[in-house]
Amino acid sequence: MTETNSYISPPYLMPGDTVAITCPAKKLPHDISDAVKLLKSWGLNVVLGETVNASWHQFAGSDELRTADMQQFLNDPEIKAIFAARGGYGTIRIIDDLDFTIFKKYPKWIIGFSDITVLHSHIQALYKTESLHAQMPLTIPDGSKPSLESLRKALFNEPLDYQYTSDIKNRNGASTGILIGGNLTLMVMLSGSVSEQDYTDKILFLEDVGEYLYSLDRMMWNLKRSGKLTNLKGLIVGSFTEMKDNDIPFGQSAEQIIMSHVSEYNFPVCFNFPAGHISDNRALIFGRKVSMNVKELEVTISYL
Repeated sequence: MTETNSYISPPYLMPGDTVAITCPAKKLPHDISDAVKLLKSWGLNVVLGETVNASWHQFAGSDELRTADMQQFLNDPEIKAIFAARGGYGTIRIIDDLDFTIFKKYPKWIIGFSDITVLHSHIQALYKTESLHAQMPLTIPDGSKPSLESLRKALFNEPLDYQYTSDIKNRNGASTGILIGGNLTLMVMLSGSVSEQDYTDKILFLEDVGEYLYSLDRMMWNLKRSGKLTNLKGLIVGSFTEMKDNDIPFGQSAEQIIMSHVSEYNFPVCFNFPAGHISDNRALIFGRKVSMNVKELEVTISYL
């Protein structure tokens, strides 16, 4: 492992390495053979946890089973990366029962998004360890080729930089900082807990799905009133998909709501970053220092 800007980078993968798939949250609706096939095509051996085929109400087995499954892979030195098979809801129910003692000594990549924001934030807050916000086995069959290739590049230590065009006007600027973030709802739910990160001098990535616009506004007020936006170095806004409105319209789009809450600050803000609950969900290395160069519609994100 290597230290990068005070955060630990787990060892990158090599052909022949073994990776695990577990379900820390919601149960799978179908098999994940497509994902296993893809990972094997990268030269990886794949181990499936008990939770992959487990069911307990809406969860992938009881809290105890999901905890034991994740714990087994956190402790096993032969497992070089852990994929969360899907998100949904449930990771927060087991996070305090997980023991990261061995993980802290021998870190490994943890991969996922959405509900897996709980794991990302927890290991960055407490153990200053990088992780991957990226496609999961459930979403791999529908994942775009660029998103799947970005996951492979991140795991195998190949260059991973992004240039894209936004269809919403950004706030110009250039900045560098450690990248943190994930699902906005989960970031707010972690406030006040041991899993809450320090937002100071960070570049924040946010995405969400299926929320009401008024709820988005309320969550942004939480970030603002708690001082989390004050000392950011930059904001990367991913996809806010399937957003809902009330019978009496809220009157602003998701992007307009977000911009209204950061309008008084000077850090760069970019929209439409290809990550979140979309098929083109590009991999992001949380805990890694990045530079962002934002123009009105053109954006470059580079890892340092």
